[in-house]
Amino acid sequence: MIVFDLSCEHGHRFEGWFSSSDDYAAQIDEDLLACPLCGSGKVAKAPMAPSVGKKGNQEAASAPKTDPAPAVQDETPRPVSNAPMPPEVSAALEKLAEAQNKALKNSKWVGKNFAEESRAMHYGERDHAPIHGEASAEEAKELLDEGVPVAPLPFPVAPPDDLN
Repeated sequence: MIVFDLSCEHGHRFEGWFSSSDDYAAQIDEDLLACPLCGSGKVAKAPMAPSVGKKGNQEAASAPKTDPAPAVQDETPRPVSNAPMPPEVSAALEKLAEAQNKALKNSKWVGKNFAEESRAMHYGERDHAPIHGEASAEEAKELLDEGVPVAPLPFPVAPPDDLN
């Protein structure tokens, strides 16, 4: 697995986990990535820098002081802090992950057939059952426009065949 820092057109930053760089490129090409905060499909890799500590015998150089720039509404991604997450946020994310795991425990993976399977259940062509899978942003929007109840999962899910 590879982790990329991603950002949307509105400057929201988030992580994306991929099996490879090619997997990331394929998901971008198929419009499968969306910002978890605002739903924007315009997502790109955010600049990432390794955390490298200074040598023990060096003093930190002070940066020149400048006046803060006025707030401007632009499309440029803004940097975020690399400070540790507050314990409350970490606990909330852990609970959310547990809830997703519990929901998926009895759910069937349908892969790229998610839109078809969801429609079939919605229109009574097959019995209702909990399912999860893959859908493009366009497919998800069409499902919602038809009144089919679907929602994105908060955390990425690997297809069962891709698991170790």
